[in-house]
Order: sequence, then C-alpha cells, then structure tokens
Amino acid sequence: MVNAVRMTFFVLLLTVTLLNVISVSERAGGSGAGQAGWLAERWYIPLSAALALFVVFLAVDLLTPRKKIATLSAVVFGLMAGMLATIAFGFVIDLVAESWDFAEPKEIVGTIKVLVGVSLCYLGISTVLQTQDDFRLVIPYVEFAKQMRGTRPLLLDTSALIDGRVVDVAGTGFVQAPVLIPQFVVQELQTLADSRDGMKRARGRRGLEVVSRLQRSVLVDVSIDEAPVPGMGVDQMLVERARQLPAVIVTTDTGLARVAGIHNVPVLNLNDLANALKPSVLPGETLRVQVMKRGEQRSQGVGYMPDGTMVVVEDGAERVGSEVEAVVTSSLQTSAGRMIFARLEGSAEPERAAPEAERAEAVSEEAAVERGPFPPHGPARANRKRNPRR
Repeated sequence: MVNAVRMTFFVLLLTVTLLNVISVSERAGGSGAGQAGWLAERWYIPLSAALALFVVFLAVDLLTPRKKIATLSAVVFGLMAGMLATIAFGFVIDLVAESWDFAEPKEIVGTIKVLVGVSLCYLGISTVLQTQDDFRLVIPYVEFAKQMRGTRPLLLDTSALIDGRVVDVAGTGFVQAPVLIPQFVVQELQTLADSRDGMKRARGRRGLEVVSRLQRSVLVDVSIDEAPVPGMGVDQMLVERARQLPAVIVTTDTGLARVAGIHNVPVLNLNDLANALKPSVLPGETLRVQVMKRGEQRSQGVGYMPDGTMVVVEDGAERVGSEVEAVVTSSLQTSAGRMIFARLEGSAEPERAAPEAERAEAVSEEAAVERGPFPPHGPARANRKRNPRR
C-alpha cells in the first residue's frame, strides 16, 4: 500500500508538470516570445524540477521509517499554537510601531513579525514534543493516553525463553494473544551464547533455540519488537516497554515480578502456571512413590512424583530406596511448590493434633518448603537443633 502511494505521488507530479508545460506552450502559440515561449522551449527544466522534488520527498520518507502519529500531532499542534501567538503578537507590533511612528519602512516591521513568528513556532513545537507524554488539554489533571483494547500482548523475558516451557504452552493453542520478544532480550541471549562460561553459553543457546521454535510455530503470532526503550538494565527496559504498549510480562524471575508489581505492570509467572496445572490429590488417595531419602524427622521418608512434587511419607525412613504405597493425609501449596504428606498403607493413622499444634506444624512445613528438600546440614543436624537434649 505504501509503494502504491509513492507511485501515485510520482505520477501526479509528472502529470501536473507536463500539463502545465503543455498549457504554457499553447498560450505561447509557438511564437517563442516572452517567458511562456522560453518555458515551452525548455520543457525539460520544470520536468527535472518535478523529478528532483520527488527524489527529495522520497528520501525524507525512506530515511524516517519509524514515524509516529504522536510526534506528527505534536508538531502540528505546536505549529498551530505558534501561528496563533504570532498573529496576536503581530497586532501588538503594529500598534507599537504606529504609536512610535515606526511604521515606515514596512519591510523592517514585516521582518520583525516573521522573526517573531518563526521563534514562537519553534518554541511551540519544542515544548509540545518535550511534554507530549504527560500532555494535558483544557481540563486540569485529565491526561490523554492511548488505550489498548482487546487482549494485551505477551512480552517474553530472558528467563522465560531460557526455561523453554513457553514453547510447550504455545504449542497447545491456549495462547491467543500476540507474543512479543524485545530486541534487547535477544541481544542479552546472544551475549550469553557468546560467553566463555559453559553454563551461560548453554543457557544463551537454549534461549535462542526457543526463539526460533516460537517463530516457526503456526499456532502463535510471534514478532521481534525493535522499538528503542530507555533504561540501563534489561529488567528496567522490560517494565518500561510493558508500560508503553501496554503488555503483560511473561517470566520465571521472582525479582522481576516484584519490580513489575511495584510499577503496576501485570506479570504471568510460568512457575505459578505449572503449579496450578499440577494434578491435585485428595486425602485418602493412594500413591505409589519411591522413597529417595530420609526426611527432617527420623521417621519420615521423602520421595518425588513424576512432576517433581515432594511427598513426605510418615514411617518411611526405613524404606529408603524402595517403592511404597502411601495414603495421602494432607497437602500444602505454596509459591515455592506443592508438598504432599502421606503415610504408609496399612499403618495406623496418627491421632489428630490440637489446633495450636497443627498451626505450628504448618509453619514448620512452610519453612521446609522455603529451605527445600535438603536441610542445610543434613537430617541429624536438624534434629539436634530441634531437640538439644538429643
């Protein structure tokens, strides 16, 4: 469409120029006298001028590929404000010149008007361009901003690309929103891929591979966002770009999620999505799990489900290395993951503790989730800390 507009512009310039030359030639009557006859004999001069005009405007168009309607509107509004101010100041200049008998010569007064007008137009355009982000019109405290209708695009973070699960989610067809990958995120992945550290190099290459797989997917609309964003770090630039669009940040970085929350930018954490999609288990269900190690309590054994969920089995410490059937007694869901508490099938169900003891146990379970399945100094050291007499 843009190329068609450029071709139409070229044809219109040539057509208008040639029709003007033909009209001048007919009025000259072929006599060759006067300016009309001179222009009719040298028809290539206006034609060359039209071609030069086309080249100049086409160059301006091609050299400014990233045009913004906001910038154009700011220039037009600043120019209009400058012209109105020029008209008002023009009347004042005329009154002052007449009152001081300075109305002659008129060229000097006209030159002063032109200089004042150019200065006011410059000042108006410069002011609007520098304040267009928080520009307010007529009513105080009313800001005009672009409103995004429909689904917000998803802005992918470096950690989400390195994680790779976003490709599997996109492959299911659940992602209907457009996916944007900022150019500075791709540059960060390239920097990691060129690192001398083997771990960083592998992570960067994995992220670039995920970008390629997303671009080849036919179920999701993926594009590289090359818009320049001010900022020093990738996280700061990502939050700023999400505010500009606006968009939703997709990440696995908890720190980035907290920073985005401070700036009121919505965030989708892939870890939260994975935890929400894990199959829930109900008390009384039977699980088959392999006990991998001892737990923090002497009688506890720890195993893992195929999806990575930790299962704490009561009286399972003596069954380390073997596969057992356990009955679910309760489960605990936190932001760090899910824990399932069970007892060996056939063993007596423990007596129900008092509410205060249950709350204390829940606190200890949450602390275990934060520390992870491995205590800092092993199960024995943890037991010694809890029971000094032992």
